[in-house]
Amino acid sequence: MGANEGQRVCAYIATIMSDYKIRGYKDSDYEAVRELFSAGMNEYVPPVCVHVLKQPWVLFVLTCMFICLLVSSKSLILPVLAVTLALALGRQLLGYCWSMYIDHCLKEDLRDISKTYMQSKGSCFWVAEADEIVIGTVAAKPSEEKQEELVLKRMSVRKDFRGLGIGKALSREVLSFARQNQYRSVILNTLMVQHEAQKMYESVGFKKYIEFVLPTVYGKLINFTVSKYRHDILPGS
Repeated sequence: MGANEGQRVCAYIATIMSDYKIRGYKDSDYEAVRELFSAGMNEYVPPVCVHVLKQPWVLFVLTCMFICLLVSSKSLILPVLAVTLALALGRQLLGYCWSMYIDHCLKEDLRDISKTYMQSKGSCFWVAEADEIVIGTVAAKPSEEKQEELVLKRMSVRKDFRGLGIGKALSREVLSFARQNQYRSVILNTLMVQHEAQKMYESVGFKKYIEFVLPTVYGKLINFTVSKYRHDILPGS
């Protein structure tokens, strides 16, 4: 990257940081919010595949398949093709399962965002906007498990706008909302592949308080780990 190009990039970033704003959700944001959520979630398919591939039982099965085919066929081509096909099929299966989860979310709270968040007491949905384009989202709603606890949900920032502090600003908006509405804590969930998100939440004061594997057959099979974070709201803070 040349000096002039670097200066242009810096100027562009400075413009975004000075011009972007966080505001409440409007019905006109509907499609942009859903597309941003879907795009952000789809980015996790490759790291999830890598996570699954690292599981001991997966490596064991692939190794046994390779050795058995190598011994029986006395050819390197067949076992290589078989393992490659198995990996491709596994990738397709994981992608399909992940897309089903995204569709589930789109049909739940993101189906009617105004009703779920903007018309419900103690809930809210925000968007970060730059040049009239939605570049980030976050939502909050009361916890169903504990009173005076707020759940941070649907955090997403467009890939080309990350690293600019937008996620932190959205997180602080939720914390401010929690204080104004007398919540005592804010909680959120992250997945085992969301390393950057976990670092960002920790940087604004969230602390991990529990980690568990999903108690389902598939969750246990692929060691699908969820980490829960909490930010306690101190009185008068």
